[in-house]
Order: sequence, then structure tokens, then C-alpha cells
Amino acid sequence: MIRLEKRPNPSRAWSLATPVLAVVLTMIAGVILFAMLGKDPLAAIRTIFWDPLFGAFASYTRAQLLIKAGPLILIAVGLSLGFKAGIWNIGAEGQYIMGAIFGAAVGLAFYPAEGWYIFPLMVLAGAFGGWIWAMIPAVLRVRFGTNEILVSLMLVYVAEAILAKMATGTLRNPEGMGFPGSRNLSQYPAASNPELWSGTGIHWGVLAALFAVVFAYILFARHMLGFQIRLAGSAPAAARFSGVNPGRLILICLGVSGVLAGLAGMFEVTGPAGQISIDFNVGYGFTAIIVAFLGRLHPVGILLAGLLMALTYIGGELAQLQLGLPSAAIQLFQGMLLFFLLAVDVLTNYRFRVGAQKVA
Repeated sequence: MIRLEKRPNPSRAWSLATPVLAVVLTMIAGVILFAMLGKDPLAAIRTIFWDPLFGAFASYTRAQLLIKAGPLILIAVGLSLGFKAGIWNIGAEGQYIMGAIFGAAVGLAFYPAEGWYIFPLMVLAGAFGGWIWAMIPAVLRVRFGTNEILVSLMLVYVAEAILAKMATGTLRNPEGMGFPGSRNLSQYPAASNPELWSGTGIHWGVLAALFAVVFAYILFARHMLGFQIRLAGSAPAAARFSGVNPGRLILICLGVSGVLAGLAGMFEVTGPAGQISIDFNVGYGFTAIIVAFLGRLHPVGILLAGLLMALTYIGGELAQLQLGLPSAAIQLFQGMLLFFLLAVDVLTNYRFRVGAQKVA
């Protein structure tokens, strides 16, 4: 009989190996999936993972890699704080949307004025939008003991409704001939977020993501708050005994994750997206959950996982154009990454045993 036996201590080796193994298993499953769809599986894998880096259009797609990875890394770093502490913010997508709305609203309020202060004000507004949206589940959890998973997730749909209202009403371009969507912020220099170095894909959002990685690394490695977060997640009873305030920790973790998600939305709407539209949100807040766990909730791991996930986005788009793969197949391929990660991660805390279980 094959059974799972709990390890005395989590295996560090398996903890490091599971992300790599999950990627390998995802590629194997992807080969089977693409073959079932009647496509050349090896060509699909090559198009997704190789062509964006070394293909005919690599000079363009490599820049796009940073553009796609920036918001994923920024959101995932914020989520990792809460996840490490056992605080489950599943609504980063809503915080991302609200950050974009708040930031764009401030920029459009100044239109057509020019001034150095406009973009910094938009950054503050975007951070505030994400923070205030994250504070709703945080305060409800602290004050009334509600489940932050359900509240934060339900608020995503509220944010999407507000986004539609902004795109078709309050923030709609008055010169847009009635079409939904705000003014194009990329054509408003004081409120735009262009590439800082042409052809590199680096804009302020990418720099903010790198700064967030460094900040989180220092927080977890050197700061008392980082120790309290880790302790609350691994040993809640010991954390309370040592004086950690659970309510304060919830407010801090959800607040920081909301700020970073809001900033990601603000940088996206002023850069790659360019405007508030009905379909502005593309699921970055949900995909960042995969990035956080694939990176083992470690800042450097999240950086690498964000780049890998961005690669699947860009490679998936190439596969759709060049091989005719349906977008649903690409989304399924990305989702399998989380499935295999969670499945293989069981081996971090458990091991296989063969034979009958001993009865005490």
C-alpha cells in the first residue's frame, strides 16, 4: 500500500525543486494538450518559450517581457506578504482596477494642463485607490471576523462594475464620438508613462516592481515586521504569545498588497493600456497569485516567476497568431502551472511510504 506520511519538518530540497518540477510537468501536459488539438506540440512549446527570447521578433518581444512582467511582479510581491502570514487577499484584481481608476481620474482632471506634479499625484492616487479597496476586507476581518477571501473576491466584481461605469460615463472621452473609454493618456505627456529607454521595455512600473522586490527582500531578511509575518504564518499561537497583534498585521499586509496592486493598475493605465476601458483588466491580479506561489513567496523567486509567466503571455499570443491555437488553450496551459505546483508541493510536507501503516 502506498500512503502519504507527514514529514517531521518541511523538506527544503523539495521546496526548491517543486517550482521547477511544476514547470516541467506543465510543459509535458501542454504537449499532450496541443497534440489533442491537432497542433504540432513541439512547435507550440518552442513558440511559447523560445521564440519570444530568440525568435525573429525577439528584439520587440524581449522588451514586451518586462512590460508584461512588471505588474505581475508588483502585485505578487504585495500578495506574498499576506500569504506568508496566512492572510489571503484574493481580490488584487479589484485593487488593480481601482488603482487605475483613481490614477487616471486625477490625470484626466488636470487635462490639458502640463506640470511635473501631475504624474506624481497620479501615483499617489493609484496607491490610495488600491489601498482603500484592500482596507474594506481588512477592516471587516478585524472588526467583524469576516472571511477576507470571500470579501476581497466579491469586491473584484464591484470594481469591474465601477470600471464599466467610468469607461461609459464619468471618465468617457468627450471627444470620443460616444465610444466607451477615456482619453488616451499616452497622448497626454503630463499623465503618460512611456518607456524610459527606448526599446528596453522599462518604464516607471518596471522600476517600481524591482524596487518592491528589493524592499520585500530586506523586509523579510532584516526587519522585525518580516519576522512577525513569517511567524504568524508558520506558528500563529507562538506569534500571539510573542506579542504579535493579529489585527495590526492584517491591516498592514492587506494595506501593502492593496497599495502595490493599485500602483500596478496606475502604471498600466498610463503606459501599455493607455486608457480606462471596459476591458482594461486582463486578469493580472489573479495571475499574480500563481506568480507568488511559483516564486515560493520569496522576492527573488517572484521576480523569476513573473518573468516566466510574462513569457507564457507573450509566447501564447505568438502561438495564437502563428499556429492558430485558441486563447482558451493558452489560458488552460497557464492554469495547469498552478495546478501542478499545488499538487507537487504536497511533497514538501509529506513523503510517500510503501507498506502497511503501523498501528500503535
